Amino acid sequence: MTDELFDQLPPQPAPLAYRMRPRTLGEVVGQDSAVGPGTPLRGAIERGRLPSLILWGPPGCGKTTVALAASGQVGGRVYRLNAVTASVKDVRKVVGEAKQARRARLPKPVILFIDEIHRFNRAQQDALLPAVEAGVVRFIGATVHNPYTSVIGALLSRSLVVELHALEPADVKSLLRRALKDAERGLGDRQIQADDGFLEHLAAYCGGDARRALAALELAADAATLTDDGSITLDADAARRVLDQQQPLHDRAGDYHYDRASAFIKSMRGGDPDAALYWMLLMLDGGEDPRFIARRIVICASEDVGNADPRALTMAVSAAQALELVGYPEATYNLVQAAVYVACAPKSNSLGNAMTATRRLIAEEPPRAVPPHLRGTGDRSAAARRARDDYKYPHLHPGGFVEQDYLGGAHPQLYTPIPHGFEVELADRLARWWPERWGDSIESEDDA
Repeated sequence: MTDELFDQLPPQPAPLAYRMRPRTLGEVVGQDSAVGPGTPLRGAIERGRLPSLILWGPPGCGKTTVALAASGQVGGRVYRLNAVTASVKDVRKVVGEAKQARRARLPKPVILFIDEIHRFNRAQQDALLPAVEAGVVRFIGATVHNPYTSVIGALLSRSLVVELHALEPADVKSLLRRALKDAERGLGDRQIQADDGFLEHLAAYCGGDARRALAALELAADAATLTDDGSITLDADAARRVLDQQQPLHDRAGDYHYDRASAFIKSMRGGDPDAALYWMLLMLDGGEDPRFIARRIVICASEDVGNADPRALTMAVSAAQALELVGYPEATYNLVQAAVYVACAPKSNSLGNAMTATRRLIAEEPPRAVPPHLRGTGDRSAAARRARDDYKYPHLHPGGFVEQDYLGGAHPQLYTPIPHGFEVELADRLARWWPERWGDSIESEDDA
């Protein structure tokens, strides 16, 4: 469609979330600890002082709102860039105009607001430093990622880092009521009656994202059937109809990804299949890569279950292979089966402890020489042959085991089986084979 055709279309109002954006910090809801009355940032802005800021928080918590409201209260010219599309050239252009404003002795600062600052690479962030350090521009960056891992230290040290939090349901309901009453910017001129059930559903659904809640409110109002008198009634059923069309809020590289993945792994480790399923399906339905989920189950099967139930690894690997064989979403059944099995399996971290102990031994002493009777056949000397003749072939002995030195001398016990699951059987076997090292068979918890 050409620009001329676009020009012929009737003008459309901006989205409700955009229209309802607070104009001052006093209108901001749910961030009192960051910008509420009495906070240092609020006090500085009310005195006309704006420090360089990095605003950090989840989507829809009000990062852009705080940035623009603070800028509006202080005054000055605001330049907005998005790190996805902006370049160093764009930054330098703003800095150049800011220098001209300084030479002209303009009383108000030049404010450079960069959304998604974590998308700038190191070189792009470095380009900001001289202007920020000299106060040529007041810099405000917004990010959904932890700035201490996504923003260079030099820029962090020159900025005030302000963490914003997801809004509480009560805060979201307050914003929804404000939008319903505001006839100038909101929906106050449309005779909408929204009951508590509707507001509670939207507030619970949005996960603290005000923009998402306001978008759902606007969609519900536009889709509702008008009564004879032209009014609109929004109830819990109307909320469900809108929310059924929405995907769970998720990202594949940000805090949602890491926090929910951590909760998923810890739920399997903690033996709670319900929680494991919830976090796993929330991620999958939100667009998470199913291969990532499969890999985490495989890792957990060895790291947290190990030999307490060796079948857990078989189950996890089979689910990962089934994912490649049948594809997603059909393989969801396989992932669910594996996650539930791993969550319900007895747990052991003895393998991780054994790795740590072995690496500590390797670090604390020189590498041991391979005992002569265990060496390969490359050395054809008579002495080497005699040494190899001392090797005892286990399969020629009862039970397929014979005691001999495999590590070239005494050493601490590195592997310690836990007293439950299949490792109880392994412990008993080791106690029979190596009575000096595993002399006391580990007693199972059922017998203790």
